[in-house]
Amino acid sequence: MDIKNKTNPNSPSGVGGSFIILENMEFHAFHGCLEHEKTLGNTFIVSLSLELNTDLAGQTDNLEHTLNYQLVYDVVKREMEIPSKLIEHVGQRILDSVSTEFPQIKEVRVRLSKLNPPLGGKVDRVTIKLEKKR
Repeated sequence: MDIKNKTNPNSPSGVGGSFIILENMEFHAFHGCLEHEKTLGNTFIVSLSLELNTDLAGQTDNLEHTLNYQLVYDVVKREMEIPSKLIEHVGQRILDSVSTEFPQIKEVRVRLSKLNPPLGGKVDRVTIKLEKKR
């Protein structure tokens, strides 16, 4: 995922951003418009980039002072388990759920890929990228 240096106004130094990135979470799920996608499923890859202030956690080494990414993974897994026709819909649900359930996140970026989509030719993946800022 593209992560550029940004100013973090909540950082004591005001320089750079803090990101937690969950990369290449793999799920077997049942998203698609075709009948065989709904019954056989497919492999999907999800990556999230989460911008938040991690300064206190960096100083205290205390999980309560940062984002528990196990809980974030659980949200993504829950949304991936709900069948949808479009990966755009799944991606938007992930974006909205993560933003709602973790208010300390300033920006969420979701990258969702469907591997080997049934397009009538060899295609490695179809990918969407979505982002939401507060």
